[in-house]
Amino acid sequence: MTDTLKPGLRRETTKAPRRATLVFDGRCGVCTRFVRVMKRLDRKQRVTAVPYQKPGVPASVGLTAEACKKAAWAVTPEGHRYRGAEAVNLVLAVALGTSFPHALYRLPLMGSAQDRAYDWIAANRHKLPGDEPHCSRHPGECA
Repeated sequence: MTDTLKPGLRRETTKAPRRATLVFDGRCGVCTRFVRVMKRLDRKQRVTAVPYQKPGVPASVGLTAEACKKAAWAVTPEGHRYRGAEAVNLVLAVALGTSFPHALYRLPLMGSAQDRAYDWIAANRHKLPGDEPHCSRHPGECA
């Protein structure tokens, strides 16, 4: 189903998936901090967050380790995959039980602005402040 925003511009109106898996960089403090915050928001535990460094994780969701090195990914039970800023918005939507964050991302210009910001953060994530990386705290989980 679609609804019209302005002539020539359309966006889908869909409900957020009920569950998602977030594949993140377990050696990244910024990523680990996001996971911690997202888990606080996810009171019904609808999102499973796993570092891509955990053996078998990329292949289990149809991704390569190389793709996971470049960006975070959200994967739904139906197998839909979302990269980068869209993944962050989808995971927040699932965690909160509302489609708002993902719908906001899909507005004209909003997604491209968020993508640019995400790409800058991803390129500089090891220089930015964050939590102790997941793989440092749980070395047995990461290869």
